[in-house]
Amino acid sequence: MCWILGLGGVVTAVLKRFAAGSWITETVTTQLEHVTWAGFRFYDLIFPLFLFIAGVSMAIALPRRLERSGHGAAMRHLMGRALILVALGVFFSGGLRDGWDKIRWLGVLQRIGIASAAAGMISLWLGWRGLLICVLTLLGGYCLLLGLVPVPGFGAGDFAEGHNLTNYIDSIWLPGRRHDGDHDPEGILSTLPAIATALLGILAGKWITSGAAASRRVIGLIGAGIVMILLGWCWHPFFPIIKKIWSSSFVLVAGGWSAVLLGVFYWIVDVRGWQRWTAPLVWVGANPITLYVCSGLGFFRTMSERIAGHPSKEWAWITSCVTFGLMLLMARWMYKRGIFIKV
Repeated sequence: MCWILGLGGVVTAVLKRFAAGSWITETVTTQLEHVTWAGFRFYDLIFPLFLFIAGVSMAIALPRRLERSGHGAAMRHLMGRALILVALGVFFSGGLRDGWDKIRWLGVLQRIGIASAAAGMISLWLGWRGLLICVLTLLGGYCLLLGLVPVPGFGAGDFAEGHNLTNYIDSIWLPGRRHDGDHDPEGILSTLPAIATALLGILAGKWITSGAAASRRVIGLIGAGIVMILLGWCWHPFFPIIKKIWSSSFVLVAGGWSAVLLGVFYWIVDVRGWQRWTAPLVWVGANPITLYVCSGLGFFRTMSERIAGHPSKEWAWITSCVTFGLMLLMARWMYKRGIFIKV
């Protein structure tokens, strides 16, 4: 959340100002941009990591809700949360500003709502083995669909942009405005492997809350993550790692890195107890959707321009720092006053 709420912009702006042309700057700025199509960079991890962590959170929260209210209430909660996130996503993407024909029905928040709700409902009825089989079925089935079902004019197994089954289904069935012309990176068919990402998070959450020793949990998360990363890259030549269609290999690589990071930070924060440095992250994590919407609507950028103005190119990095600082101040203010806007 910090990266997409301005920290990435701060790092890039500062490096370009004080270390322009260095290999460090080139490497970091490249990693803070999405790949054009196939491949994987750090910035491609942020979205699936958020969905993975949503799964981890559900693995912790849903058993309590089940015990307190039962399956029916848990399902209603998941469906209600999904509807709210879809509505927020539509509003965030422009809403009715340009008319009904220009509404973007699917997007980032919509995917989080739909995929996490579907994964949560699946987890209400399945145990470890069932969830794992479900993940494998979604990833394998998605690969078979794109590999075997022909697309008019391009045939089967063509994963190039605009040539694949995922993009084709969007061009035919997805109403309203699409992000990339006649298709969308958060489109209809790619929701299926996105559910698998959330399910991986639920599996990780079940493992991290199990009765195993803390050291074993850490090793298990990191080990499973490394295996998934290797499997994803081995799959890449046959089914490329493509975020914009949420390919099965992308799910494995992103899920692997998510598991590794969860294991590392679980060891640092919970096992070792090094927690003081996490305060700003806790502030942001307490109200992530609220801060995301405010940032997307330009609230922090507008306020920073009022405060810092429009400095020259040499001092433009100050605006990025002020924007991120304002976001942290708002996050801290809400946290200290116990304001938690939950969805």
